[in-house]
Amino acid sequence: MGGSCTQTRPADRRQVLFLFLLPLFYPALCEQIRYSIPEELAKGSVVGNLARDLGLSVLDVSARKLRVSAEKLLFNVDAESGDLLVKDRIDREQICKERRCELQLEAVVENPLNIFHIIVIVEDINDHAPQFHKDEIFLEISESVSPGTGTILEPANDPDISMNSLSKYQLSPNEYFSLVVKDNPDGGRYPELVLKKALDRETQSVHHLVLTALDSGDPPQSGTAQIQVLVVDANDNPPVFSQDVYKVSLQEDVPPGTFVLRVSATDQDEGINAEITYSFLGVADTVRHVFSLDSATGNIITHQPLDYENVGRYAMVVEAKDRGSLSTRCKVIIEILDENDNSPEIIITSLSDQILEDSPPGMVVALFKTRDQDSKENGEVTCNLSRDIPFKIHSSSNNYYKLVTDGALDRERTPQYNVTITAIDRGKPPLSSSTTITLRITDVNDNAPVFHQASYVVHVAENNPPGASIVQVSARDPDLGPNGQVSYSIVASDLEPRAL
Repeated sequence: MGGSCTQTRPADRRQVLFLFLLPLFYPALCEQIRYSIPEELAKGSVVGNLARDLGLSVLDVSARKLRVSAEKLLFNVDAESGDLLVKDRIDREQICKERRCELQLEAVVENPLNIFHIIVIVEDINDHAPQFHKDEIFLEISESVSPGTGTILEPANDPDISMNSLSKYQLSPNEYFSLVVKDNPDGGRYPELVLKKALDRETQSVHHLVLTALDSGDPPQSGTAQIQVLVVDANDNPPVFSQDVYKVSLQEDVPPGTFVLRVSATDQDEGINAEITYSFLGVADTVRHVFSLDSATGNIITHQPLDYENVGRYAMVVEAKDRGSLSTRCKVIIEILDENDNSPEIIITSLSDQILEDSPPGMVVALFKTRDQDSKENGEVTCNLSRDIPFKIHSSSNNYYKLVTDGALDRERTPQYNVTITAIDRGKPPLSSSTTITLRITDVNDNAPVFHQASYVVHVAENNPPGASIVQVSARDPDLGPNGQVSYSIVASDLEPRAL
């Protein structure tokens, strides 16, 4: 019924994308409004006018209690203008694991109750310079190595993306070495130091170089590493791994110290030139904290507990280097297998504070969503309610649900309901969680007053003085407040009007 459109407004490099809204009297659980902002915006910066994009007036902002909710609330709504404001620091590299950084939140309004999906796309800024794992690189290269031989260098790391990410390497001008940049199978790039002129240890035993990594930001940023090349005697065979790629799967619940796999390389040289050491190459510190590599044996073991929900796959490069600095590398892929170790969560996003007892079936009284950090069947969730209550659950999309009326309500019989919602996943064994919400029923004037007696027979002596009491009648009304306050009047009598 609703279409979509894109609208751009220049303001602090922000672009706003929004959808035409469905009428507000219909629960809008499928609608999405998109904003685009750069990371590191100052607190209080305006993302966009949420009220206007929802079709609300300034008066509606407070009257309909416009607000936003999210797992980590980085935004809030200005109660006067309806602007969506930055509430806390937004660092794309910290809050997003993927290259595309989208923050999801919900906007909630009441009277009637509606929820809208908001997506804020966080664009990268060039706030990180490329950085090498080590500021100094020490190499030993034999004087017998032929020109054209390459030595793999550890790549720099830049957490920025796109144009702001690492784009090229440069080597300080020199007579003996050049630099080439090669592609990894997984799309990354690494530098290789290539000998372009034969070395002579007797002429020059040490070479000092500067390796620079640059990004393409505006302005560009760079990082450097000092390379010291020590010229040594002959070592003409590099190590060779038994496999180019090692791949293994691990359950996420294995304890620290679990053996993962062993990488193995051989070297056709003899003596110390055949002694091989293993090391991680270009592996982030966070991964080095999870796995440890024995430099002598090539054994990789777990160093910390694994968590599939945090990282489901590790890809790392291992370098084998002999004593003469000839090296080779292989790729290690570790797939983490999910265990059903997370119970579903129930998150109440909105709860109606006024449920009239004459509400028709299908009236939305609450909105909630479920979340299970496990994957596949372990993360598939179904919901059910406590029995014998006039409510039911309607499933929406993306694990969103509506709690609606499913029968007649009568405040005089049941003024409130304690509704227990249970979420259960499909794991083996399944895990579940429950939450209870209290729904209070609001009175309507649906009961007429009732006299304690249908008729009253009174014997009155003649000649009573005016003002004498002859009988007292009484009626009650089970409704509340003004709906239950009773007043009395005589509507018919066979006596003269002035007699009573």
